[in-house]
Amino acid sequence: MIVAEGGDLSGPIVDIEGVKGGVIHRRGHFRYSFNIPELGDGIGIVPVAVGLFGLGELLATPSRQAQGEVMRPRLRELLPTREEWRQSGMPIARGSVLGFLIGIIPGSAHIISSFLSYALERRVSKHPEEFGKGAVAGVAGPESANNSASTGAFVPMLALGIPTGPVTAVLIAALLIHGIPPGPTLINDHPKVFWGFVASMYVGNLMLLALNLPLVGLFVNLLRIPYAYLYPLIIMFCVIGVYEVNHSIVDVWIMLIMGVVGYGLKKFNFDPAPLVLGLVIAPIFEMSLRQSLIMSDGTWLIFLQRPIALALLAICAALLLLSAISALTARRDWRSRLAEAETGERREPTA
Repeated sequence: MIVAEGGDLSGPIVDIEGVKGGVIHRRGHFRYSFNIPELGDGIGIVPVAVGLFGLGELLATPSRQAQGEVMRPRLRELLPTREEWRQSGMPIARGSVLGFLIGIIPGSAHIISSFLSYALERRVSKHPEEFGKGAVAGVAGPESANNSASTGAFVPMLALGIPTGPVTAVLIAALLIHGIPPGPTLINDHPKVFWGFVASMYVGNLMLLALNLPLVGLFVNLLRIPYAYLYPLIIMFCVIGVYEVNHSIVDVWIMLIMGVVGYGLKKFNFDPAPLVLGLVIAPIFEMSLRQSLIMSDGTWLIFLQRPIALALLAICAALLLLSAISALTARRDWRSRLAEAETGERREPTA
Protein backbone atom coordinates (compact mmCIF):
# COMPACT_ATOMS: atom_id res chain seq x y z
CA MET A 1 0.00 0.00 0.00
CA ILE A 2 2.87 2.37 0.74
CA VAL A 3 4.54 1.38 -2.52
CA ALA A 4 1.53 2.46 -4.57
CA GLU A 5 1.37 5.97 -5.90
CA GLY A 6 -1.25 8.24 -4.40
CA GLY A 7 -3.44 7.51 -1.44
CA ASP A 8 -6.20 5.42 -3.01
CA LEU A 9 -7.01 1.72 -2.79
CA SER A 10 -5.18 0.76 -5.97
CA GLY A 11 -2.18 -0.46 -3.98
CA PRO A 12 -4.03 -3.03 -1.84
CA ILE A 13 -6.03 -4.22 -4.87
CA VAL A 14 -2.91 -4.86 -6.96
CA ASP A 15 -1.16 -6.35 -3.91
CA ILE A 16 -3.99 -8.87 -3.41
CA GLU A 17 -3.76 -9.89 -7.05
CA GLY A 18 -0.04 -10.46 -6.58
CA VAL A 19 -0.65 -12.73 -3.60
CA LYS A 20 -3.21 -14.73 -5.56
CA GLY A 21 -0.74 -15.22 -8.36
CA GLY A 22 2.09 -16.29 -6.09
CA VAL A 23 0.31 -19.03 -4.14
CA ILE A 24 0.93 -22.23 -6.07
CA HIS A 25 1.30 -25.43 -4.06
CA ARG A 26 2.21 -26.57 -0.54
CA ARG A 27 0.51 -29.90 -0.01
CA GLY A 28 2.18 -32.13 -2.57
CA HIS A 29 -0.16 -31.34 -5.46
CA PHE A 30 -0.15 -28.59 -8.05
CA ARG A 31 -2.39 -25.57 -7.74
CA TYR A 32 -3.00 -22.98 -10.41
CA SER A 33 -0.53 -24.78 -12.68
CA PHE A 34 -3.06 -25.32 -15.52
CA ASN A 35 -1.31 -28.60 -16.38
CA ILE A 36 1.89 -26.69 -17.23
CA PRO A 37 4.91 -28.33 -15.52
CA GLU A 38 6.89 -25.09 -15.58
CA LEU A 39 4.32 -23.51 -13.24
CA GLY A 40 4.86 -26.20 -10.61
CA ASP A 41 7.25 -23.90 -8.72
CA GLY A 42 5.02 -20.89 -9.16
CA ILE A 43 5.35 -17.80 -11.28
CA GLY A 44 8.92 -16.54 -11.30
CA ILE A 45 9.75 -13.06 -10.10
CA VAL A 46 12.05 -12.33 -13.06
CA PRO A 47 9.50 -12.64 -15.91
CA VAL A 48 6.92 -10.72 -13.89
CA ALA A 49 9.31 -7.89 -13.01
CA VAL A 50 10.73 -7.64 -16.54
CA GLY A 51 7.26 -7.73 -18.05
CA LEU A 52 5.77 -5.11 -15.74
CA PHE A 53 8.65 -2.65 -15.51
CA GLY A 54 10.44 -3.37 -18.79
CA LEU A 55 7.99 -4.34 -21.46
CA GLY A 56 5.02 -2.62 -19.83
CA GLU A 57 6.89 0.66 -19.54
CA LEU A 58 8.01 0.30 -23.13
CA LEU A 59 4.44 -0.17 -24.36
CA ALA A 60 3.23 2.78 -22.32
CA THR A 61 5.90 5.09 -23.77
CA PRO A 62 4.74 7.01 -26.87
CA SER A 63 6.65 5.94 -29.95
CA ARG A 64 6.55 9.45 -31.42
CA GLN A 65 8.40 11.10 -28.56
CA ALA A 66 10.75 13.88 -29.55
CA GLN A 67 14.44 13.12 -29.23
CA GLY A 68 16.02 15.83 -27.15
CA GLU A 69 19.56 17.08 -27.19
CA VAL A 70 22.00 14.61 -25.67
CA MET A 71 24.53 16.20 -23.31
CA ARG A 72 27.95 14.75 -22.56
CA PRO A 73 28.92 15.94 -19.07
CA ARG A 74 32.49 16.19 -17.92
CA LEU A 75 33.84 14.12 -15.07
CA ARG A 76 33.92 17.20 -12.84
CA GLU A 77 30.22 17.84 -13.51
CA LEU A 78 29.29 14.33 -12.34
CA LEU A 79 30.40 15.01 -8.77
CA PRO A 80 27.50 16.02 -6.48
CA THR A 81 27.32 19.63 -5.40
CA ARG A 82 27.01 20.71 -1.78
CA GLU A 83 23.25 21.22 -2.21
CA GLU A 84 22.84 17.75 -3.72
CA TRP A 85 24.75 16.24 -0.81
CA ARG A 86 22.43 18.05 1.58
CA GLN A 87 19.33 16.81 -0.23
CA SER A 88 20.58 13.23 -0.44
CA GLY A 89 21.92 12.82 3.13
CA MET A 90 18.74 11.62 4.83
CA PRO A 91 17.49 9.61 1.81
CA ILE A 92 20.80 7.74 1.76
CA ALA A 93 20.51 6.97 5.48
CA ARG A 94 16.87 5.85 5.22
CA GLY A 95 17.53 3.81 2.10
CA SER A 96 20.53 2.09 3.66
CA VAL A 97 18.59 1.01 6.75
CA LEU A 98 15.52 -0.05 4.78
CA GLY A 99 17.51 -1.99 2.20
CA PHE A 100 19.55 -3.78 4.87
CA LEU A 101 16.41 -4.89 6.70
CA ILE A 102 14.93 -6.22 3.47
CA GLY A 103 18.18 -7.89 2.46
CA ILE A 104 18.45 -10.01 5.61
CA ILE A 105 14.97 -11.51 5.05
CA PRO A 106 15.35 -14.95 3.44
CA GLY A 107 13.53 -15.27 0.15
CA SER A 108 13.04 -11.54 -0.34
CA ALA A 109 13.50 -10.00 -3.75
CA HIS A 110 16.02 -7.20 -3.37
CA ILE A 111 14.43 -5.26 -6.19
CA ILE A 112 11.60 -4.44 -3.76
CA SER A 113 13.99 -2.42 -1.62
CA SER A 114 14.32 0.17 -4.38
CA PHE A 115 10.56 0.49 -4.79
CA LEU A 116 9.96 0.77 -1.05
CA SER A 117 12.68 3.37 -0.66
CA TYR A 118 11.33 5.41 -3.58
CA ALA A 119 7.80 5.27 -2.15
CA LEU A 120 9.07 6.22 1.31
CA GLU A 121 11.01 9.22 0.02
CA ARG A 122 8.02 10.40 -1.97
CA ARG A 123 5.83 10.13 1.12
CA VAL A 124 8.15 12.10 3.41
CA SER A 125 9.19 14.66 0.81
CA LYS A 126 7.87 18.21 1.05
CA HIS A 127 7.81 18.37 -2.74
CA PRO A 128 6.51 14.99 -4.01
CA GLU A 129 5.65 16.55 -7.36
CA GLU A 130 9.37 16.66 -8.18
CA PHE A 131 9.65 12.86 -8.15
CA GLY A 132 9.87 11.49 -11.65
CA LYS A 133 11.42 14.75 -12.83
CA GLY A 134 14.95 14.39 -11.49
CA ALA A 135 14.52 14.64 -7.71
CA VAL A 136 17.80 13.86 -5.95
CA ALA A 137 16.05 11.95 -3.16
CA GLY A 138 14.33 9.73 -5.73
CA VAL A 139 17.74 8.53 -6.92
CA ALA A 140 19.85 8.53 -3.76
CA GLY A 141 17.38 6.61 -1.59
CA PRO A 142 16.56 3.71 -3.95
CA GLU A 143 20.19 3.26 -5.00
CA SER A 144 21.33 3.15 -1.37
CA ALA A 145 18.57 0.66 -0.57
CA ASN A 146 19.56 -1.55 -3.49
CA ASN A 147 23.22 -1.60 -2.46
CA SER A 148 22.51 -2.20 1.22
CA ALA A 149 20.06 -5.01 0.40
CA SER A 150 22.78 -6.81 -1.55
CA THR A 151 25.13 -6.40 1.40
CA GLY A 152 22.52 -7.42 3.95
CA ALA A 153 21.92 -10.66 2.07
CA PHE A 154 25.35 -11.85 3.24
CA VAL A 155 24.30 -11.73 6.91
CA PRO A 156 21.99 -14.78 6.91
CA MET A 157 24.22 -16.49 4.36
CA LEU A 158 27.41 -16.27 6.41
CA ALA A 159 25.90 -16.44 9.90
CA LEU A 160 23.19 -19.06 9.36
CA GLY A 161 23.95 -20.61 5.99
CA ILE A 162 20.56 -19.48 4.64
CA PRO A 163 20.53 -18.10 1.08
CA THR A 164 18.28 -15.11 0.43
CA GLY A 165 18.40 -15.39 -3.34
CA PRO A 166 20.04 -17.05 -6.34
CA VAL A 167 23.34 -15.17 -5.90
CA THR A 168 23.85 -16.18 -2.28
CA ALA A 169 22.76 -19.74 -3.10
CA VAL A 170 25.53 -19.96 -5.70
CA LEU A 171 28.03 -18.56 -3.19
CA ILE A 172 27.01 -21.15 -0.60
CA ALA A 173 27.47 -23.88 -3.20
CA ALA A 174 30.94 -22.51 -4.00
CA LEU A 175 31.88 -22.55 -0.31
CA LEU A 176 30.65 -26.11 0.10
CA ILE A 177 32.66 -27.21 -2.93
CA HIS A 178 35.79 -25.94 -1.16
CA GLY A 179 34.79 -27.69 2.06
CA ILE A 180 33.80 -24.51 3.92
CA PRO A 181 30.35 -24.86 5.48
CA PRO A 182 28.71 -21.45 6.10
CA GLY A 183 27.16 -20.96 9.52
CA PRO A 184 27.84 -19.69 13.04
CA THR A 185 31.30 -21.25 13.14
CA LEU A 186 32.51 -19.70 9.88
CA ILE A 187 34.24 -16.72 11.51
CA ASN A 188 36.14 -18.88 14.02
CA ASP A 189 37.01 -21.75 11.67
CA HIS A 190 37.71 -19.76 8.50
CA PRO A 191 38.38 -16.11 9.41
CA LYS A 192 40.31 -15.44 6.19
CA VAL A 193 37.30 -16.41 4.09
CA PHE A 194 34.96 -14.23 6.14
CA TRP A 195 37.15 -11.15 6.04
CA GLY A 196 37.81 -11.84 2.38
CA PHE A 197 34.08 -11.44 1.78
CA VAL A 198 34.09 -8.15 3.67
CA ALA A 199 37.12 -6.85 1.76
CA SER A 200 35.64 -7.89 -1.59
CA MET A 201 32.65 -5.61 -0.97
CA TYR A 202 34.90 -2.58 -0.60
CA VAL A 203 36.99 -3.55 -3.62
CA GLY A 204 33.85 -4.23 -5.67
CA ASN A 205 32.40 -0.79 -4.95
CA LEU A 206 35.67 0.92 -5.83
CA MET A 207 35.92 -1.02 -9.10
CA LEU A 208 32.30 -0.18 -9.90
CA LEU A 209 33.05 3.50 -9.40
CA ALA A 210 36.25 3.30 -11.46
CA LEU A 211 34.48 1.61 -14.36
CA ASN A 212 31.24 3.61 -14.39
CA LEU A 213 32.63 7.14 -14.31
CA PRO A 214 34.86 6.82 -17.42
CA LEU A 215 32.09 5.02 -19.30
CA VAL A 216 29.45 7.70 -18.73
CA GLY A 217 30.12 9.12 -22.18
CA LEU A 218 29.48 5.72 -23.76
CA PHE A 219 26.25 5.26 -21.81
CA VAL A 220 25.04 8.72 -22.81
CA ASN A 221 25.61 7.93 -26.47
CA LEU A 222 22.98 5.20 -26.19
CA LEU A 223 20.41 7.99 -26.04
CA ARG A 224 21.36 8.95 -29.58
CA ILE A 225 19.95 5.69 -30.93
CA PRO A 226 16.62 6.38 -32.67
CA TYR A 227 13.60 5.04 -30.86
CA ALA A 228 12.63 2.89 -33.85
CA TYR A 229 15.87 0.90 -33.37
CA LEU A 230 16.00 1.07 -29.58
CA TYR A 231 12.46 -0.32 -29.18
CA PRO A 232 13.14 -3.78 -30.72
CA LEU A 233 16.57 -3.98 -29.06
CA ILE A 234 15.04 -3.57 -25.59
CA ILE A 235 12.43 -6.21 -26.36
CA MET A 236 15.13 -8.57 -27.59
CA PHE A 237 17.19 -8.13 -24.43
CA CYS A 238 14.10 -8.68 -22.27
CA VAL A 239 13.25 -11.93 -24.06
CA ILE A 240 16.83 -13.23 -23.96
CA GLY A 241 17.31 -12.30 -20.30
CA VAL A 242 14.08 -13.95 -19.17
CA TYR A 243 14.70 -17.08 -21.21
CA GLU A 244 18.25 -17.53 -19.89
CA VAL A 245 17.10 -17.71 -16.27
CA ASN A 246 15.38 -21.10 -16.54
CA HIS A 247 15.65 -21.79 -20.28
CA SER A 248 11.86 -21.89 -20.37
CA ILE A 249 9.66 -20.51 -23.11
CA VAL A 250 6.84 -20.37 -20.55
CA ASP A 251 8.71 -17.60 -18.73
CA VAL A 252 8.86 -15.65 -21.97
CA TRP A 253 5.09 -15.96 -22.39
CA ILE A 254 4.61 -14.86 -18.78
CA MET A 255 6.78 -11.83 -19.46
CA LEU A 256 4.74 -10.93 -22.56
CA ILE A 257 1.47 -11.31 -20.68
CA MET A 258 2.73 -9.26 -17.75
CA GLY A 259 3.91 -6.63 -20.21
CA VAL A 260 0.34 -6.22 -21.44
CA VAL A 261 -0.87 -6.23 -17.81
CA GLY A 262 1.70 -3.57 -16.93
CA TYR A 263 0.53 -1.46 -19.87
CA GLY A 264 -3.06 -1.72 -18.64
CA LEU A 265 -2.05 -0.82 -15.08
CA LYS A 266 -0.23 2.26 -16.36
CA LYS A 267 -3.22 3.37 -18.41
CA PHE A 268 -5.61 2.97 -15.46
CA ASN A 269 -3.21 4.67 -13.02
CA PHE A 270 -2.44 1.52 -11.01
CA ASP A 271 1.06 1.07 -9.64
CA PRO A 272 2.54 -2.33 -10.65
CA ALA A 273 5.01 -2.43 -7.75
CA PRO A 274 2.55 -3.96 -5.23
CA LEU A 275 1.91 -6.78 -7.69
CA VAL A 276 5.57 -7.80 -7.51
CA LEU A 277 5.56 -7.37 -3.74
CA GLY A 278 2.56 -9.66 -3.40
CA LEU A 279 4.18 -12.24 -5.63
CA VAL A 280 7.29 -12.29 -3.47
CA ILE A 281 5.66 -12.44 -0.05
CA ALA A 282 2.99 -14.97 -1.08
CA PRO A 283 5.01 -18.15 -0.25
CA ILE A 284 6.16 -16.69 3.08
CA PHE A 285 2.63 -15.53 3.83
CA GLU A 286 1.06 -18.91 3.09
CA MET A 287 3.67 -20.88 5.03
CA SER A 288 3.28 -18.65 8.10
CA LEU A 289 -0.49 -18.86 7.83
CA ARG A 290 -0.44 -22.67 7.70
CA GLN A 291 1.99 -22.88 10.63
CA SER A 292 -0.22 -20.61 12.73
CA LEU A 293 -3.38 -22.57 11.92
CA ILE A 294 -1.64 -25.86 12.73
CA MET A 295 -0.54 -24.47 16.10
CA SER A 296 -4.12 -23.38 16.86
CA ASP A 297 -5.82 -26.53 15.51
CA GLY A 298 -7.45 -24.52 12.75
CA THR A 299 -8.69 -21.68 14.95
CA TRP A 300 -8.36 -18.26 13.35
CA LEU A 301 -8.59 -16.58 16.75
CA ILE A 302 -4.87 -17.19 17.23
CA PHE A 303 -4.24 -13.98 15.31
CA LEU A 304 -6.26 -12.05 17.89
CA GLN A 305 -4.95 -13.76 21.01
CA ARG A 306 -1.30 -12.72 20.66
CA PRO A 307 -0.50 -9.05 21.37
CA ILE A 308 2.04 -8.69 18.56
CA ALA A 309 -0.26 -10.25 15.96
CA LEU A 310 -3.19 -8.17 17.16
CA ALA A 311 -1.14 -4.97 17.00
CA LEU A 312 0.03 -5.72 13.45
CA LEU A 313 -3.52 -6.50 12.32
CA ALA A 314 -4.70 -3.24 13.87
CA ILE A 315 -2.00 -1.32 12.00
CA CYS A 316 -2.97 -2.98 8.72
CA ALA A 317 -6.65 -2.19 9.32
CA ALA A 318 -5.77 1.43 10.10
CA LEU A 319 -3.73 1.75 6.89
CA LEU A 320 -6.60 0.31 4.84
CA LEU A 321 -9.03 2.68 6.53
CA LEU A 322 -6.78 5.66 5.84
CA SER A 323 -6.54 4.64 2.18
CA ALA A 324 -10.33 4.38 1.94
CA ILE A 325 -10.79 7.76 3.62
CA SER A 326 -8.20 9.31 1.30
CA ALA A 327 -9.96 7.88 -1.75
CA LEU A 328 -13.35 9.18 -0.61
CA THR A 329 -11.90 12.58 0.24
CA ALA A 330 -10.23 12.87 -3.16
CA ARG A 331 -13.51 12.01 -4.87
CA ARG A 332 -15.40 14.54 -2.74
CA ASP A 333 -12.80 17.22 -3.49
CA TRP A 334 -13.13 16.51 -7.20
CA ARG A 335 -16.90 16.88 -7.09
CA SER A 336 -16.72 20.03 -4.96
CA ARG A 337 -14.24 21.64 -7.36
CA LEU A 338 -16.52 20.77 -10.27
CA ALA A 339 -19.52 22.27 -8.46
CA GLU A 340 -17.56 25.45 -7.68
CA ALA A 341 -16.48 25.73 -11.30
CA GLU A 342 -20.06 25.37 -12.51
CA THR A 343 -21.25 27.92 -9.94
CA GLY A 344 -18.56 30.36 -11.02
CA GLU A 345 -19.56 30.02 -14.66
CA ARG A 346 -23.19 30.75 -13.79
CA ARG A 347 -22.24 33.89 -11.86
CA GLU A 348 -20.16 35.36 -14.67
CA PRO A 349 -21.88 38.40 -16.15
CA THR A 350 -23.06 38.00 -19.69
CA ALA A 351 -21.88 40.41 -22.32
